[in-house]
Amino acid sequence: MLDSLIIASTQIPDRNDSVVPKDELRTVRSQAVQAEKQRLNQLLLKLRSQSRPEMITSTEFSSAPNVPRSGSQLYSQRVAALSTGHLSTRLPRNSFQSTWSHAMQQPTYGQWRALMSREAAIAAKEPTQQLGVLLGDSLSLWFPSDRLPQSQTWLNQAISGDTTRGILRRLPDFAATRPHVIYLMAGINDLKQGATDNEILWNVRQIITQLRQTQPQAKVIVQSVLPTRLVIASSDRISQLNRQLRALSTRNGAYFLDLSTQMADTNGNLRQDLTTDGLHLSAKGYATWQSILMKADGAIATR
Repeated sequence: MLDSLIIASTQIPDRNDSVVPKDELRTVRSQAVQAEKQRLNQLLLKLRSQSRPEMITSTEFSSAPNVPRSGSQLYSQRVAALSTGHLSTRLPRNSFQSTWSHAMQQPTYGQWRALMSREAAIAAKEPTQQLGVLLGDSLSLWFPSDRLPQSQTWLNQAISGDTTRGILRRLPDFAATRPHVIYLMAGINDLKQGATDNEILWNVRQIITQLRQTQPQAKVIVQSVLPTRLVIASSDRISQLNRQLRALSTRNGAYFLDLSTQMADTNGNLRQDLTTDGLHLSAKGYATWQSILMKADGAIATR
């Protein structure tokens, strides 16, 4: 796989709060944050001028200016996009900022599902041979839309916290669409909830079977369960589950995309530089996923 040059986020050095008067502490910290942001922006611009453009990525997708940073904000933005008859993935990531910037109420699972059904209805009315679907949980939900292959339209059907069982139940919600590729990533939340490997494998097999029946034109790509740095499941168990997912995908006419090999450290855990909390991905994590996805998308297009 191709390597990417990533500019890691730089943390602001800790200050000794005891020497700063309490009434000045917030001001000092705010000034430090602004100064650090300015320094990083200048460094990024300098590197861009000295390096090839394709080797430079944003320092942090989630802290990009003027984009949603919470589930409530993202949901509000996507509702706003729907009100204009568009998919949010087709619009700039900072669209409708005045609408979502103060959103606070967290949407329920049912509200997310209803939203995505409406988005799927829009995609179904505009059939295209270049429609891609992301199907999964929060890892896929937060994949930056501007980092997806831009040669096609994308429909994001991922819901935070979802399991293979939940995804299986949601398949009818976008069955009327005609995508040429569907990327599935799921299983980590099953493990968190105590599901057995056999339960996960059975659900994934049913997902593949149903997708091949309702959307036979689509190439179904099962992505590996990512390793973690949390006490969810051992790295050995996740590796074994991925081997079983690879074999299952092959037997059932789907592709298997291995993300874990490049995203795991020598102990089999998620690389520390790719995660924000041991489970979810950082900017560099999504950049690594993007690199693998782009290469896979190009290879699949030639088949």
